[in-house]
Amino acid sequence: MPNVSQSSSSSSADARPPAIEIVIPDCCNIGIMVRTLLFVNAAVLTAALIGASSLESGLFGFIAASMLVELACLSSLFVLCGLRRVVRPMPAWGQRALCGLVPAVLTALIIRFLLTDASGAISLVSVSVLQGACCAALFGIALQHYFELRTRAFSPALAEARLQALQARIRPHFLFNSLNAVLSLIRTEPRRAESTLEDLADLFRILMRDPRDVTTLGNEIRIAMQYLSVEKIRLGERLNVEWNLDEIPGDTLQKATVPALLLQPLLENAIHYGVEPSQERATIRIGVRRVRDRIEIAMTNPFHPQVVSTGNHMALNNIRERMALLYDVEGQLTTHVVDGLFRVHLSLPYRKAEA
Repeated sequence: MPNVSQSSSSSSADARPPAIEIVIPDCCNIGIMVRTLLFVNAAVLTAALIGASSLESGLFGFIAASMLVELACLSSLFVLCGLRRVVRPMPAWGQRALCGLVPAVLTALIIRFLLTDASGAISLVSVSVLQGACCAALFGIALQHYFELRTRAFSPALAEARLQALQARIRPHFLFNSLNAVLSLIRTEPRRAESTLEDLADLFRILMRDPRDVTTLGNEIRIAMQYLSVEKIRLGERLNVEWNLDEIPGDTLQKATVPALLLQPLLENAIHYGVEPSQERATIRIGVRRVRDRIEIAMTNPFHPQVVSTGNHMALNNIRERMALLYDVEGQLTTHVVDGLFRVHLSLPYRKAEA
């Protein structure tokens, strides 16, 4: 029977239609907005300096063109930001075309109706509607191609990070010790042993997901608690965990999205480097809160300088890579040691799960 169920689930998974790839850049992201503005302004400044007779006239030409450049860039970014949410049924070539069409149309409208008087006799820019539209389309297509290649460039690193995750997140000693702990419970506490095995199964099922998958914050906390309950059997009273969820509403837990298995590798680090070396009861504190449009996660554990090694950074680097792919500069992970405690702070943009 197990083989039948496995093949059935595999067949159903293979039967799913392939997901539509989103190739429009996330123009709501601050990092993408900044890169776009810097690139376009640098290109226009270079063109102005090359075509000018002197440095002074080139700078004045760039200043004169900046009104059009900023209006066209910002309006295009805002429109593409909104369109990205509704283009899921559109094929990739159509999305790429939109990245050129939207800036072209908006630039033409700005030149025609905002920077030229009603009679057409006076224009605040030195380019025609057609010239401005063509330039904007080229910028849009070039930037879309750059951001798409940049996203794909993360794929090899992400695949390597996933292989590292199989070794680093759920360490062999954790599995070995957990199974031994379950065996010791089977006769005395069979229900607890069964619950622990279910937690282990959940952890390994989540581990096999694509590292780019996201889940709700509430589900991520549930998985973290399952992991801690397994470790509690092994470490007993030495492991003490304090959760502070008072500053985050229940609806935010169900709606906010975070990368899958974000907390578990951080907790494993905290246990491996903060609890296991300790001969006394060691406390791990996890606080989660929402501050306006951001999710803030703070974690502390005892710090033992004598057991710190390069391996302590593997999970942290893995999470940084995933956050860079998903959030660009909007996601931050910082660590520091204060008063004998190792502190990890995560700051993520608040994004709602799709209905």
